[in-house]
Amino acid sequence: MTTPQPDRVDATTVRDWLDRPDPVTVLDVRSPAEFETARIPGSINIPLNLIADHAGDLAARLDRQVVLVCQSGTRATQAQQRLTGAGAARLYILDGGITAYTAAGGDVIRCRARWSLERQVRLVAGTLVLAGLALGWGLPRARLLTGGVGTGLVLSALTNTCTMGRILAALPYNRGPRDRAATEVLTQLPTTQLPAGEPRP
Repeated sequence: MTTPQPDRVDATTVRDWLDRPDPVTVLDVRSPAEFETARIPGSINIPLNLIADHAGDLAARLDRQVVLVCQSGTRATQAQQRLTGAGAARLYILDGGITAYTAAGGDVIRCRARWSLERQVRLVAGTLVLAGLALGWGLPRARLLTGGVGTGLVLSALTNTCTMGRILAALPYNRGPRDRAATEVLTQLPTTQLPAGEPRP
């Protein structure tokens, strides 16, 4: 039996936190298009690429308890690492992401349905592997494509990053109705601090 990590919280706990009067900020680090598909009410969308580029500015504005959300938990973990490295504290990862939150009966706002970034990565990687194998019968060098995808997947696992995901996130399909500047995102962050001596979960 595995012991839950202290910086991870399950969907039921997050639901309880959101029902309490204590200030809790929910940051959704998925792409704008994924956020548009299904999101926790009151959550703020700050895509992982913006966090990577502006971690210091964001960390300076996070003065309350924060729950990081993505599709399954991987991107939220990367966001936590970057923000913690920039000095942010009290960051929690929603274990299992929006998928687990929905499965636990959490309230979500649904709009236009789109594929999650993880699903898109699997589609593109699988297509490239099949293309490399198919073309490899006539063009032996085409098999390098398959090897390249395999190498990329291994590096992705070892570094807990995904270059293909970052590329796909930049496509118009994943950017949502419009791009937002970092300054616009920063102004959405609340700045109210918890009262002194307030107990924390």
